[in-house]
Amino acid sequence: MSGDPDLRLLIRARRRITVQVAGAISVVLALVGVLVYCAMTHSQSASATRDLAAAAQRSPIAHPPPCVWLYERRPDGTVASSPGAPTALPVPAGTGVSQVRVAGHDYLILTRARGGTTVQAAMDLRYQAEERQRLLRTLIWAEVAGLLAALLVGQVVSRHAIAPLGEALARQRRFAADVSHELRTPLTRLHTRAQLLERRLRGDTDPILLIDEVDQLVTGTRQLGDVVEDLLRSAQFKQLRRPFGPVDLAVLAAELAVAEDARAAARGVAIEVRCDGPGDHVVRGVESALRRVISALLDNALGHTSAGGHIWVTLAGAPGTVLLTVRDDGAGLDPRDAERLFARFEGTGFGLGLALVREVVDGHHGTITADGRPGGGATFTVRLPADRPGASVTPPPEPVTGSTRRSLPPP
Repeated sequence: MSGDPDLRLLIRARRRITVQVAGAISVVLALVGVLVYCAMTHSQSASATRDLAAAAQRSPIAHPPPCVWLYERRPDGTVASSPGAPTALPVPAGTGVSQVRVAGHDYLILTRARGGTTVQAAMDLRYQAEERQRLLRTLIWAEVAGLLAALLVGQVVSRHAIAPLGEALARQRRFAADVSHELRTPLTRLHTRAQLLERRLRGDTDPILLIDEVDQLVTGTRQLGDVVEDLLRSAQFKQLRRPFGPVDLAVLAAELAVAEDARAAARGVAIEVRCDGPGDHVVRGVESALRRVISALLDNALGHTSAGGHIWVTLAGAPGTVLLTVRDDGAGLDPRDAERLFARFEGTGFGLGLALVREVVDGHHGTITADGRPGGGATFTVRLPADRPGASVTPPPEPVTGSTRRSLPPP
């Protein structure tokens, strides 16, 4: 999976979205932190200025407010100070507020005249600095925690954002695989028929004798056109809803056996169509889809039947049910892997076409099973509801189907 370019694209896109989301959230958290820090600094400065102004205006020297010291310079030149006031103060200063650093400490001082004296109020700023440091550490840890949370949120957001792209890429790969299976069988059939017609023309065969071959070639091109039309509609995301109608499986089986006779003859394989028991073999469904079911099963059998082998297409009726069986005496399969044959699988191994066949059969309210043994051939049985005159069935969207190659599991 690491070599899948689509997977690498999805991983890169998811990482990019994660980084972008985490970066955006982190920037927002950082801006909030800066605003909180600036707001706290401004609040501290404003509060300190108010406290100093109030203390210098009316507080007695001996009883200043907490964290504030007062100094009073009297007219006789003496200085009185609050109990415990720093001896490095007061400092010469004009009236107003200023910040000074004395004896390794930062002070905010306010000087003003009060009565006949000059009063200086001082506040040690280290407590505010310590408070800012605590806030700064808290903001840093909050930023780290926010970044981790942002990465988790980015992962969740990126997964949801990339999910539609991943689904679109998966549908694109599935559509490409379905197209290859849809077109391979009719193109191979047409190519074989055209080669046979060319050899006969070069052999001076009477053109009258080639009319049937030309008719088969025209029929094959028309059916190929129907497949291409369905694929184009599917590529435009249009649901292939078509009305169910009566479809004679015996006629389709005989028609496809004739269409494959040239390819079967080239491989040395005989195809036989037979109807067991009385009654008709008409079901309700979409003719083009059921034709591709039989075509895919025949192609699968041809791909695993050696020269001299046989393929039997059998139609049988049961109460309310029509059974279509395609049996070959080719390579066979392990019965334990019968159900896995109908599962989609990336890469070689079990086929994709059989999964598409099951989708069509399920859409027609039927079932398909596989049986066989290694070296003893394989049998695919399709059971579809028989046509009931006057029945009204709403068809589901018709899936794109195609052919496949069946591979044996490793020994």
